[in-house]
Amino acid sequence: MAKRDDHTVTIERPDAPPLAAVLHRPPGPLRGVALFAHCFTCSKDLRAARAISGSLASRGIATLRFDFTGLGESAGDFSETTFSTNLDDLVAAADWLRSNLAAPSILVGHSLGGAAVLAAAHRIDEVKAVATIGAPSDPDHITKLFGDSIEAIDSEGQAEVRLAGRSFVIKKALLDDLGEHCTDERIGSLRRALLIFHSPQDDTVGIENATRIFQAARHPKSFVSLDGADHLLAKPADARYVGETIATWASRYVEPDTTDVPRGEVVVEGRTGFWTHVQAGPHGFVADEPPKMGGTDEGPTPYDFLLAALGTCTSMTLRMYADRKELPLERVRVTLSHDRVHAEDCEGVETKEGRVDLIRRTIELQGDLSDAQRARVLEIADRCPVHRTLENEIVIRTAEAP
Repeated sequence: MAKRDDHTVTIERPDAPPLAAVLHRPPGPLRGVALFAHCFTCSKDLRAARAISGSLASRGIATLRFDFTGLGESAGDFSETTFSTNLDDLVAAADWLRSNLAAPSILVGHSLGGAAVLAAAHRIDEVKAVATIGAPSDPDHITKLFGDSIEAIDSEGQAEVRLAGRSFVIKKALLDDLGEHCTDERIGSLRRALLIFHSPQDDTVGIENATRIFQAARHPKSFVSLDGADHLLAKPADARYVGETIATWASRYVEPDTTDVPRGEVVVEGRTGFWTHVQAGPHGFVADEPPKMGGTDEGPTPYDFLLAALGTCTSMTLRMYADRKELPLERVRVTLSHDRVHAEDCEGVETKEGRVDLIRRTIELQGDLSDAQRARVLEIADRCPVHRTLENEIVIRTAEAP
């Protein structure tokens, strides 16, 4: 039996230690389910794992990231684990999803987690697609991480190895077991769509591993080079890129977005925290707040959207005016900010006490415009529909849905 507290999940198992996990569930319609396996000796809370899971969830794909036995917050002794027990952990997580939400159709694995999802896919019938990130192709790569300790592991059956600043007891059974599962034949019999990410600059798992996986796999298969990224995707931009790319690629292997929201209508859905799904007609996106406000910073804030509405309307209005008047306007750049200021410090307002909302808008016009044309274009900016809406009296009527 599993318990959920917000997004936190505990996967209880009768014959093995419980696993700690986090479920990213879309605030909007559920289109599919993914399962994320972290890298060797890392945890589910690696920044890249959070970013990738969040990107998938923002596209309607619920994603479960979990800690393997003995790592992160999961119970158990890591030294007693093997690659086979890692695969059992993956299958247990998939079983939990099947019982509590829906079976995963997508597996995502980072580093050794990538090798694990390649090996475990055949044990999860519903899986349609597999994505790997910096995955090793064979057990020889893992043994290189242990350096001089490999001789002690071979002769004594185990050794204490220091990885990523932490000490782990590694047993020979782990290495032997890896050799049983990480084979070209296993990759060639995947029978699922495969997406391989790897950085040419990865000095932990060399790019040749991606080459071998790609050559062993059958179509449909794709490769994305993460030029400039490190093995752990430490740069937030690299992790976001991987997450967004997987989300786009995975859209072929989940239910189509059939959200029926008429144009001109916006539907906003939230579950826990500030992370919120927005559906504007056929377009879906995410709103959030920054960490200092208690959010996860996975989308623009409500005031970002307000400024974006004014800015986009300004740009569109000026483009429409310039085209109609055949003005040589090449480009419009609108920069906006919002603040609350003392009324007495703001000229031209009727309010004399307290604070008022101040939106600062700076417009950059590029093109061979005369001074008179520039002045006229700036006048037109104040006539854009959203500008007029914000300056007019606004009535908002709220009612509970039946």
